[in-house]
Amino acid sequence: MESCAVMNTGELIDERALSKLKWRCRRGLLENDIFIERFFRRFESSLTVKQSQGLSALMTLSDHDLLDLHLARKTIAQVDADLDRDDVREVLGMLRETL
Repeated sequence: MESCAVMNTGELIDERALSKLKWRCRRGLLENDIFIERFFRRFESSLTVKQSQGLSALMTLSDHDLLDLHLARKTIAQVDADLDRDDVREVLGMLRETL
């Protein structure tokens, strides 16, 4: 996503970056894949660069930590304090909307 660094974070993500992001979001736990698939179905046409950065950050987590966040069993700060930032919180809220 090197081109995203130059883009305004409020701009929509381009098709190539979206394709890479979808590939990056493939997970080992079926539950996570289902949540993420619903997320893309609902938001892919309006996903911004900032939101894609937040989603990419969430993808650094283990499958179990990600599932705990989806289900609100843990907070971002409990899982990884470095991820407790606006873009990640926004995307996590969007992911939870698709439950």
